Amino acid sequence: MKLVVLERNSVGTDVDVSCYEKFGEVTYYPNTVAENTAERVRDADIIIANKAPMNEDTLKDAPNVKLICLFATGFDNVDLAYCKSRGIKVANVVNYSTAAVVQHTFLLALALEEKLVHYDNYVKSGEYGAQDRFSNFDRPFSELEGKTWGIVGMGNIGRGVAKVARAFGCKVIFYSASGKSTCTEYERVEFDALLSQSDILSLHCPLSDRTRGLINKEAFSKMKKSAVLVNVARGPVVDTQALYDALTEGQIAAAGLDVLEKEPISRDNPLNEIKDSTKLIITPHLAWASTEARERLVDEVAKNIQAFLEGEERNIVNK
Repeated sequence: MKLVVLERNSVGTDVDVSCYEKFGEVTYYPNTVAENTAERVRDADIIIANKAPMNEDTLKDAPNVKLICLFATGFDNVDLAYCKSRGIKVANVVNYSTAAVVQHTFLLALALEEKLVHYDNYVKSGEYGAQDRFSNFDRPFSELEGKTWGIVGMGNIGRGVAKVARAFGCKVIFYSASGKSTCTEYERVEFDALLSQSDILSLHCPLSDRTRGLINKEAFSKMKKSAVLVNVARGPVVDTQALYDALTEGQIAAAGLDVLEKEPISRDNPLNEIKDSTKLIITPHLAWASTEARERLVDEVAKNIQAFLEGEERNIVNK
């Protein structure tokens, strides 16, 4: 059995992936892009990938492929119909990063609400040591308790965020982009109500035709000027130019992003111009990547391979 790990470094070099070697001969590549994917999978029986494209162009000359395992939950990079036509099974990993993403959501929200970067810089710049009073709070901040926390996407991550938000004393409301949510624990509202009522609005929905550009110019015009937006879902859920305009024109107070329309961030992204970290914080798509989450991810992929070899369809997304 020949296995190829196309993007070994996508789970971090600090995490051990030698567990795959019990299944056969393994070839590791630190990273793989579209241009070299086809050559690298040519002789593989099992492919472990993350963002490398899995489609007819990259797989047509790989006759032995039986299973594609993803270092991810999403499978936007996989042509499921083509794989099914070839009898190639595709397995993803779910819920491995829920705790990490929930944690990061609150990191961003709290850092923005409390102007954390400003106050840290204030101390480290020497300004605090030079003043003659014990305290400084020149940038007003507020409490989460009593605020309304709005959520788009009430899946496992959304529910996790809702639970913590409620523990902080927030009222939780949510909007179901698919219209199919079965959640009854929190108040479900229409989209306009979500926008107008939310003090903090966090996004946890998958990218789809319904959610692409969901938070656009019109949406920002309906939000509170004091609102904080947190996007840990997918970059294209938020219109980048509209967000830039909303932040620079004061339509909303602040935004925390872990995802962008194009990743890594492009040089022409207008958000590059906003240097004020009380208004905008961007992290490099790492909300999912706690050490524990990455270890779970590697382990779950091994379990998917083991199940496949034993004739089970564990986490198969193209049955």
